[in-house]
Amino acid sequence: MKSLSVFIIVSIIFMSFFIDACSCSSCSKQEETVVPSDLLEKANNYIKQRTGNDFFEKYISPDFIRTKLTPPFYFLTYRLIIPDKPYVNTVIQFSIDSTGNVIKDRDIIGIPDCAEGGCNFNVTEGQAIKIATDSGLEKGINPWKTGFLWDPKLKQYTWHILSTSSESKSSEGFRGYGKEIIIDPNSGLVLEMNDWHVN
Repeated sequence: MKSLSVFIIVSIIFMSFFIDACSCSSCSKQEETVVPSDLLEKANNYIKQRTGNDFFEKYISPDFIRTKLTPPFYFLTYRLIIPDKPYVNTVIQFSIDSTGNVIKDRDIIGIPDCAEGGCNFNVTEGQAIKIATDSGLEKGINPWKTGFLWDPKLKQYTWHILSTSSESKSSEGFRGYGKEIIIDPNSGLVLEMNDWHVN
């Protein structure tokens, strides 16, 4: 059974997935963080080591509004957007020090490994739902929750689909349980099928 902490993490990832999309007019008024060009080049090259130059140049760009300086570190944010695959609209985040070196003991989120087709992302949401259905994911009592998300444990993007078998909401908070399936968006392979629960 999945632990409460894992489900909370998944829930937070889902929330950040929607919060990250900045469509309000105030977003354009926020102050951008200035990152020295030599440090930015090092950070770009760090991403390119996994994605390759072509993928980086086509689909990845710095997000200076969400990039923050907390001396002596820069918390960098990039956008990963593939226009002809609208479900691929997410963030890359990691920290560097004042010399541009990546801080490996802080979270490194969202950098895909493009070797051997690892960045094709050809499995659409509809196809992922069909894979989940064919794999026996329970229908549940609510529509499935689906998301194209970074999985920090697997260190890759996945289709993550949740079904809910039971839920209740009270003054004590949310309680429920169900099933989750995690699908590789490149191959369509089912990576995990788990129970989740919140008590």
